[in-house]
Amino acid sequence: MTGTDLRRVIGFWGGTALIVGITIGSGIFRKPPTIAGLVPNPLVIMGLWTAFGLISTCGALTVAELSSLLPRPGGVYVFLREAYGDAAAFVFGWLYVVVTTPANAAALSIVFAEFLLNLLGTSPGPFAVQGIAITALVTLTVVNLLGAQVGAAVGSVCTAIKVTALVAIIGGAFLLGHGSASNLITGGPVQGEGLGRAMASVIFTYDGWIAVSMIAGEVIAPERLMKRIIIAGMLAIVTLYIGANLAYFYMMPVDVMAQQKEAIARTVMTSIAGPFSGTLILLAIMTSVFGALNGGFLAKPRVAYAMARDGLTFSFLGNVHPRWATPWAALLVQGTAAIAMIFVLRDFDTLTTFFVVVEWTALIAAVAAVFVLRRTMPDAARPYRTPAYPWVPLCFVVGTAIGLAAILWGEIAVGNYSPLYGLAIAAAGFPIHHLWKRLA
Repeated sequence: MTGTDLRRVIGFWGGTALIVGITIGSGIFRKPPTIAGLVPNPLVIMGLWTAFGLISTCGALTVAELSSLLPRPGGVYVFLREAYGDAAAFVFGWLYVVVTTPANAAALSIVFAEFLLNLLGTSPGPFAVQGIAITALVTLTVVNLLGAQVGAAVGSVCTAIKVTALVAIIGGAFLLGHGSASNLITGGPVQGEGLGRAMASVIFTYDGWIAVSMIAGEVIAPERLMKRIIIAGMLAIVTLYIGANLAYFYMMPVDVMAQQKEAIARTVMTSIAGPFSGTLILLAIMTSVFGALNGGFLAKPRVAYAMARDGLTFSFLGNVHPRWATPWAALLVQGTAAIAMIFVLRDFDTLTTFFVVVEWTALIAAVAAVFVLRRTMPDAARPYRTPAYPWVPLCFVVGTAIGLAAILWGEIAVGNYSPLYGLAIAAAGFPIHHLWKRLA
């Protein structure tokens, strides 16, 4: 598919809903207790949410230019190939297929299982969590094999439910809840390693804005609408995230929040409006997580598909099902790898840290591609240009690099080396690409 094949049919509301729907998944419902346990200071926590909201917005504004310049299936993979060559594109596709996408899918399926067991009042033992998580992965693999329309319909419903759940939590806490504003300024000392590890949780929750790379080539009048879509979408996300955290803190002190884990939203709504409301909100959250997991299965196999069509990986990954018109081989590989991740890393927080460090390292290179392509393709048509260039992309590159360095330091300090293993697997893509070229 070329850029001229893409129909510009997405308007302001459709584009905004897509970014919000894909970005908001499990993080805002599961990560705040983890963060509270690592950083027992509400003001510092709110600072992290605000800072990475700004950094993510800068990344989205930059990627929108790259997407309008190169509106082809594959997103980041396409930008890296054009800016840095086949080796860099292969390495991104390699880590996307075998590391980041399976780890993210495994993490979402695990938190879905935790929420389900909490709903049922059952202790979240490892075998029960793994069994439910694997069932969810198999189900969504089959759903998305049956066609993009089926997957997209599931995603649209889940987006409406997850935003409604967040609005209910925020509105309920401040309008009906019997909390205390003093909880927002009461906290303990912050340790450096805890701050670094907490950044991984915040970054994971914002992950998803890269969805803008999927739509820029299909937006009506992108030179006018793209900036509005991104700013409106990211403002909505940041507002909902900060509002939810303020609601949590208003209803409970930071040390109590740290003990909630998968039950925080249910606890808040139960205290506001009773057990039935708590159960409803947990059902809504489960739907949100399921929707985010579905979004990954709907969109992310495009990278393996694009690589196969470009001759950079096994050709069978570019196969499309003759009846359902879906990249069936790429979907099956993604589902199988995610199931393997569940057995290898198991824990939700370990999976998300592993995923965040590797993927956002690649995103630094992807955003920095704007500097390369402004120089190598100066006269190419750009329906949309990054505002305040070069400061906006620099904000993302520098801010993310500092955040990832802090995460690595914090994780190594407590003996968790999984992010280093992920980076090593990514680096292994370079000799594998060399071997692939010799054997191809």
